[in-house]
Amino acid sequence: MADNRDKATDQMKLWKESRGAQRPDTLTTGAGHPIGDKLNLQTAGPRGPLLVQDVVFTDEMAHFDRERIPERVVHAKGAGAFGYFEVTHDISRYCKAKVFEHVGKTTPIAVRFSTVAGESGSADTVRDPRGFAVKFYTDEGNWDLTGNNTPIFFIRDALLFPSFIHSQKRNPQTHMKDPDMVWDFWGLRPESLHQVSFLFSDRGLPDGYRHMNGYGSHTFKLVNADGERFYCKFHYKTDQGIKNLSVEEAECLASTNPDYAIGDLFNAISNGNFPSWTFFIQVMTFEQAEKLQFNPFDLTKVWSHKEYPLIPVGKMVLNRNPVNYFAEVEQLAFDPSNMPPGIEPSPDKMLQGRLFSYPDTHRHRLGANYLQIPVNCPFRARVANYQRDGPMCMFDNQGGAPNYFPNSFSAPETQPQFVESKFKVSPDVARYNSSDDDNVTQVRTFYTQVLNEEERQRLCQNMAGALKGAQLFIQKRIVENLKAVHPDYGNRVQTLLNKYNAETQKNTPVHVYSRPGASAIAASSKM
Repeated sequence: MADNRDKATDQMKLWKESRGAQRPDTLTTGAGHPIGDKLNLQTAGPRGPLLVQDVVFTDEMAHFDRERIPERVVHAKGAGAFGYFEVTHDISRYCKAKVFEHVGKTTPIAVRFSTVAGESGSADTVRDPRGFAVKFYTDEGNWDLTGNNTPIFFIRDALLFPSFIHSQKRNPQTHMKDPDMVWDFWGLRPESLHQVSFLFSDRGLPDGYRHMNGYGSHTFKLVNADGERFYCKFHYKTDQGIKNLSVEEAECLASTNPDYAIGDLFNAISNGNFPSWTFFIQVMTFEQAEKLQFNPFDLTKVWSHKEYPLIPVGKMVLNRNPVNYFAEVEQLAFDPSNMPPGIEPSPDKMLQGRLFSYPDTHRHRLGANYLQIPVNCPFRARVANYQRDGPMCMFDNQGGAPNYFPNSFSAPETQPQFVESKFKVSPDVARYNSSDDDNVTQVRTFYTQVLNEEERQRLCQNMAGALKGAQLFIQKRIVENLKAVHPDYGNRVQTLLNKYNAETQKNTPVHVYSRPGASAIAASSKM
């Protein structure tokens, strides 16, 4: 049976074999001092207390106490790999970024796939969107295209993001996943219908990370060498083909092999079966954007492939596993604001919010100098700026160069050719309500034209199976939202809910959480 073990399971054995005839290294402390005994504390006699001078112990334990960094609030569980991006088609008419400068150019990349809502120990096969983040180490600095395996998202306004994530996480009192929270938020924000429908379709359970597409999701702006500007969306199409798990397969794997997707990716690369994706863009002119019937920057909507066809750009190949997970995956940090010249943000409200949120998160998790961590370092460009000091400064801190700007001493200077493109902003500043920006038309197209009859049936079964755990008034609200998409959609889900509710022979009670009265507080204080 041991002969059938895969590469991930045999990692320790393979590491030893890779050393060949090398003798084991000398064991040392963190400061490099050789260690004579790593099994026994230094104590006063065989039964006596330990000594403070036992640096072998204190060095080990003090580091152990600090091993964990804050877990990602979202996308906590993930897999990483490395490879390259190669340009196969010329898009210089749209974009001047050097990463696309000529056919045949290759750029090293780092990729992290992930689930979204679960914690670091959660199962890989839960129904959840999948993160699909790519770091391009370009000649002009890192480009982080931080997307998902869906072309859309649940919300279009970044102000809602913390509340949305809270609704998907754990109840603040019970510390349990709460279907009332999940479905209450989705029901009150019907712009989520498109993504929710995608999520509960077959593609909500991708078979690992190799058999799913990736999307930049947001609308971005491209600028060419002549200063012409275009709006664009980015797509990765899997060359392995789309493959999804059945509900039964996913549930079985969640209990028997919760790290299924991580192992599948690791073993494929270890066996030389390098996964790849073909990279495309969709392009929209500013004039087309002005005339579009809907907001082209709305993250809950897609652009028609018929009107804005996919334009091939290149191929992404993953051919190296991480040498160490913590160093190269847990510390791998993606920032949508990392955009080289020629790629700029659009007015997409969700993208604009992420431009702040992501680097702010990394500074919290990894420190102010997180871009000096090797896996995040823009190693193909030379960093020269006026940022100094901070925890974990890993290099020479830019030596004796001036740390202020402007200066008269030949320190880094601005380059006017890299100034961002101009754009006009004329409307009044206000908080604009976008909650009812046609939340149903594209969902109706997805339900009636994208899905076939069997897929529609599975969608409704999956949704009702999850929705049945919510209170009845929340169920009714969701069904009404679905009926606004298409009567058949809502009626099918309602029929299934009626069956589930009849089987339980009870209505879900209303959970009322109230603050304890003064007497209860006084009583608890005496315990």
